[in-house]
Amino acid sequence: MRNLLNRICITLLLCASAVNAQTPPVNTSAPPAAARNLTIQEAEALALKNNPQITVGKLRALVAKQLVRETRSALMPTAVLSLTAVDSRAGSRIAAGFLNNPVIYPRAAAGVTASQLLTDFGRTTNLVGSSELSAKAEDENAAATRAQILLLVDQSFYGVLQAKAVLQVAQGTVQSRGVIVDKIQALAQSKLKSDLDLSFVKVDLARARLLQLEAQNNYETSRAGLSALLGFPDEQDFEPVEDATTMTPPAGDVVPLIQLAMQQRPEVAASQYDVDSAAKFGRAEHDLVRPTISALAAVGIAPVRDDHVDNWYGAAGVNINIPIFNGFLFNARAKAADLETEAQRQKLTDLRNNIARDVRNSWQQNLQDYQRMEVTRQFREQADQALDLAQTRYNLGLGSIVEYTQAELQQTEAQIADADARYRYRLSELELAYTTGTRP
Repeated sequence: MRNLLNRICITLLLCASAVNAQTPPVNTSAPPAAARNLTIQEAEALALKNNPQITVGKLRALVAKQLVRETRSALMPTAVLSLTAVDSRAGSRIAAGFLNNPVIYPRAAAGVTASQLLTDFGRTTNLVGSSELSAKAEDENAAATRAQILLLVDQSFYGVLQAKAVLQVAQGTVQSRGVIVDKIQALAQSKLKSDLDLSFVKVDLARARLLQLEAQNNYETSRAGLSALLGFPDEQDFEPVEDATTMTPPAGDVVPLIQLAMQQRPEVAASQYDVDSAAKFGRAEHDLVRPTISALAAVGIAPVRDDHVDNWYGAAGVNINIPIFNGFLFNARAKAADLETEAQRQKLTDLRNNIARDVRNSWQQNLQDYQRMEVTRQFREQADQALDLAQTRYNLGLGSIVEYTQAELQQTEAQIADADARYRYRLSELELAYTTGTRP
């Protein structure tokens, strides 16, 4: 009778200890003093400020604007100040290298020469329009780069949170299984449990420690990746803070999302500007066969001069250049420009098709992740219940250690899946907003 009472007391103590061991440990340790809490909004702001790719996109847009000024300069007058001093043998003429035979007089003179394009029948205007559209395309490309960097930051941010959640599960698993190993070892020494049971729980503890090492490595790697995206050369001691905003259900229909993406995505706008720019350039290339009319003027003085040279000079005129033949150069350039325009149109069509596909895939993934959260929640609840039952059966001698350790493994898997599902849905919301072009 006394042995029976002892066994009942030991069983009750084991049940109470096991329940305490399955309670998730509360992390009461404060973060390091140097750690800085980082919200996702702060992470995005740091990336926009520090990431070099953002700066590169802005600089390319500024370069394109300067190219517009460069092209437009052909429509403006040009003026050149010339200073000339010549000494020559009396009566010298340039006798070789030219059809004419000009005389060279000693002189020292200064003068201004000006020219103004009157018309080239639209060629330069089309070139200016083409460069302006190219500049707008670069602005949209910069916006697309900004959106891509923000998406990468969001993915990295939630990757850190996900890795941290897995690490916490692994740490809790190591602690709880360590307690179980100590209990089974004490019972084995008292001959109340077999050495086989002790071997099984030690194997589970070793597996949990391996999981903890892998989770710790993934956590550190994800932190380093986030620091790099934020524009820091070294890993920063950031502590990402989970977004507390309410999760919203996904949209019920994908068609409006696709239409919104075609209107909002900067890549579509940039490709459309490229098509329009190529078309403008093509018209400019066709205009090469048209005449060019320019006005010329020159005025100056010659304070030191030969007797045959007046003390000042001035002249004005109009010059007309009419292309006649240049080996079909202009024809080839016009055809090449037309082909390039068609290539840009096909690229735009392909881009629209790809964006429509990406929106459908992103919407479908968002819907799946939303449904997955409910499934993983049920999975975790059932795994917790199964572990409680397996633990009770094992403590009462009705179940095997294999059944008990299998239930523990399923609980760990369920905890990781549940944590992963929440962060995946958060991220899929942001990815859907990126593919539709609605990110602020």
